[in-house]
Amino acid sequence: MGYVTGDEPKGCIFCSKPAAGDDEGNQILHRGDLTFLMLNAFPYNSGHLLVAPLRHVADPLEMTPQESSELLYGIRVAMETLRACLRPEGFNIGLNIGRAAGAGYAEHLHVHVVPRWPGDTNFMAVAANTRVVPEALPDTYLRLKHALAQRGRGQASG
Repeated sequence: MGYVTGDEPKGCIFCSKPAAGDDEGNQILHRGDLTFLMLNAFPYNSGHLLVAPLRHVADPLEMTPQESSELLYGIRVAMETLRACLRPEGFNIGLNIGRAAGAGYAEHLHVHVVPRWPGDTNFMAVAANTRVVPEALPDTYLRLKHALAQRGRGQASG
């Protein structure tokens, strides 16, 4: 309901949230040198993550090769963490470039990583303009943060 009834945030959430220094409060799970991984505050499914560059950039063609590489690696980190923690059987991964393509925050590129399970219907399905997600975001954050820490212990980062 917060998405439907709330005020539109001022400024860019993909710039202000990492700059705030409160990763747990802003549900930022992981930071790379050039990108970060966070929970979507208005998820299509439990565990819906966003991977975004730290630099304010709207178009993949404006990214440096290093940013592009780390963004792709961030998608991998998201998938590995979700598989270890929530055990999805599939994923929807995508980005919307520009308002005409459906970007809610067109001014700052971000990739959606949506875990999927058989029978979860469609990630855009709603009833009475509401999508029910079975777990509160702070609980999902803690579960994924723990899984991400376990991932770091089990393999070398890169």
